[in-house]
Amino acid sequence: MRREKKKEVKHKKTKKIILILVSLIIIAAISYVIYYNYQKMQQDKDLEELQEYMDTQIEEQSEESINKVKELQEINADVKGWIQIKDTNINYPVLQTTDNDYYLTHNYKKQKNKYGSIYLKNEVNIDDNNSNLILYGHNMKDDKMFNNLLKYEDQNYYEEHKEITLVTQKEERKYQIIAAFKSRVFYQDEKNVFRYYNYTNFQTQEMFDEYIDNINRIKLYDTGVTANYQEQLLTMITCEYSQENGRMVVVAKRVE
Repeated sequence: MRREKKKEVKHKKTKKIILILVSLIIIAAISYVIYYNYQKMQQDKDLEELQEYMDTQIEEQSEESINKVKELQEINADVKGWIQIKDTNINYPVLQTTDNDYYLTHNYKKQKNKYGSIYLKNEVNIDDNNSNLILYGHNMKDDKMFNNLLKYEDQNYYEEHKEITLVTQKEERKYQIIAAFKSRVFYQDEKNVFRYYNYTNFQTQEMFDEYIDNINRIKLYDTGVTANYQEQLLTMITCEYSQENGRMVVVAKRVE
């Protein structure tokens, strides 16, 4: 009888411990969901407020938008400008720092953020005509950041969204899209491949022609637009999932 009672007491204790553990797991899961949703709401709100803050100025006149970029630089000196494609969700500040991974996980206030930021590759000089302004941004499921780049797979979408505005602390610039293509990040040991993400500065006509020739070879459709040497290029890159390490790439040239 005593043995049976001991077993029963032990069994009850075990059940109680399991119940407590399950309860703790459920509480932790609920807390995580609440925290995640709160964070997402806060991040969405911050982005919306930031976009409204900038949109009004871009619509009014370029001098006002330039001043707004300067004001953002007072918050964070890594702000290099603001990129916008009209009638799309691409409407964000552009950041740049020495660590190419930093703004994958931080916003313009240097706060941890799952959206990260749109950022320039660190080797790029935004004011150099020979530069290729390589911009990275996440492909977010809720259409934010560079998700809308995937829509450039459709030529009809391109026809309606050909122009990009980039506002810096000095000026408001216009860029015209010349090509869209799909590619991937290549392994180091792969030979004879087009590593489009390494063309940050065209020091020679030959380098520029090589980049344009490769783009023309793999572009999804003909835009009828090309670029000439010393016309500054802007290349936007985001993830796409039709292949391993896949990327969607949209290339534009600066127009006066």
